Amino acid sequence: MNNKILVANIGSTSFKFRLFEMPSERVLAQGGVERIGSDDCPFSITVGEAVPKKGTARFPDHAAAIQFLEAELGGFDGLAAVGFKPVMAKGISGTQFMDGTVLRAMEEFNTLMPAHNPPYIAGVRLFNKLYPTLPCIGTFETAFYDKVPVETYRYPVPLDWESRYGIRRYGFHGASHRYVTGRCAELRGTDKLRMISCHLGGSSSIAAVVDGTAVNSSWGMTAQSGLPQNNRAGDFDCFALIYLARDLGLGLDAVEKALTTAAGLKGMSGLGSGDLRDLVAAATDGNLDAAIALRVFVAQIRKFIGQFLVEMNGTDVLIFTAGIAENNPDLRAAVCADLGFCGLELDPTANSAARATEAVISTPTSKIEVRVIPTNEEIIIARNAWQKLKEKA
Repeated sequence: MNNKILVANIGSTSFKFRLFEMPSERVLAQGGVERIGSDDCPFSITVGEAVPKKGTARFPDHAAAIQFLEAELGGFDGLAAVGFKPVMAKGISGTQFMDGTVLRAMEEFNTLMPAHNPPYIAGVRLFNKLYPTLPCIGTFETAFYDKVPVETYRYPVPLDWESRYGIRRYGFHGASHRYVTGRCAELRGTDKLRMISCHLGGSSSIAAVVDGTAVNSSWGMTAQSGLPQNNRAGDFDCFALIYLARDLGLGLDAVEKALTTAAGLKGMSGLGSGDLRDLVAAATDGNLDAAIALRVFVAQIRKFIGQFLVEMNGTDVLIFTAGIAENNPDLRAAVCADLGFCGLELDPTANSAARATEAVISTPTSKIEVRVIPTNEEIIIARNAWQKLKEKA
C-alpha cells in the first residue's frame, strides 16, 4: 500500500514541501524552492538525516520545480496523496478531495483571497495534470472554525447577505491553531481547557478554543482582516476605503493594492518592510514610526486576548506560536505585561530562554499558564489527508 503523503505549500513564486511516512508520521524529506521564475532560484532539499542539498538553479515555473523534486526523491512511487492547505472556498470547508467542484468554489472567492487562492488552484491543477492518478486532498484553513457559535461569526448586515452571498466571519490558520492547542492538551494530559492561541508571523491571528473546539477568531471574512499583518492592513473601516477610493479619487484598484501590499507593519513603519526584525532594529535606532508600529501590533494582540478572556470567563493557557511569537521574547513580554489582574505571571528568565522550542514561560504560581509551542501545520494536513484516504477505502 502506498503510505507517503507529500504536503505541498504553494506560493506565487515558491514551492515548499514535507514528505511524511504514514501512519508513523516520520518525516522522510523536506525543503523547497524560492523565487520561481527567476534565473537563480534558491533550493534546499533534506532527505532523512542527510546534510541538506542546497544551491540555485533556473526554474521557469512551478512544474519545473515539482519535477526537480520528483527526480531528487527518486520518483513519486509510494505516494498515496498530495496534501494541501487551501484557505477558503464558497460553501465548502473541512478536508476535501480537490476536484473540479472544489476548485471552482475556490475561484468564486478569488477576489477575497487574491494572494492565496489563485496560486493554490494553479498548484492543484498542475499536480492533476502532471500526475492524474495521484489524489490531491486539501484541508481548508476555515475547517477549524466550522463549529463557532453564530454570535461570533454573524456580521451586523442585511441577513440575506449572509444566506445569499456568504458574508460572515470565518477564520484561518486553522491547521496551526489546531496543532498547537492539540499539542497543549497532550502536554497537559487533558483537552478540557480554555486556550488562547496566538499565531504571530508573516500573517497573524488569535483563536479562542474551549475543550479542543474553536469558539472565536480574530479574523473577519478574509485574510485581509484582524491583526495588522506583514504588509496587509488587518481591520480597517470600510467607509474609510470608500472615502479614499471615491471621494479622494484614488480608485478602488489602487486602494485595494495599498491595503494588501503596502499596509500593515510595512505601511505603518514607513520602512518598506514588514519584517518584525527590521522594525525592531529601526526602533532601536530611534525610528519613531517603527516603534509606534510595534506598539500598535502589541495593542491589537492584547485587544483580542482581552476579548477572549471575557468570552471564555478566563483562560487556562495562553499559547505563542509561529515565527514571530516563537522567537521574540520581548514581544511576548509586551503582550503579557500588566496582566496580573487575571493572575498571569510571566517568568522573565524562562521567557528569555525560549526560542523556537516548547517551553512554559509563566511562573509556577501563575493562574494562567503561558507556553511557547512551535507550530506544525504540515502534520495536520498529512493526518487529515491520510484519514480521508482511509474513509474512501
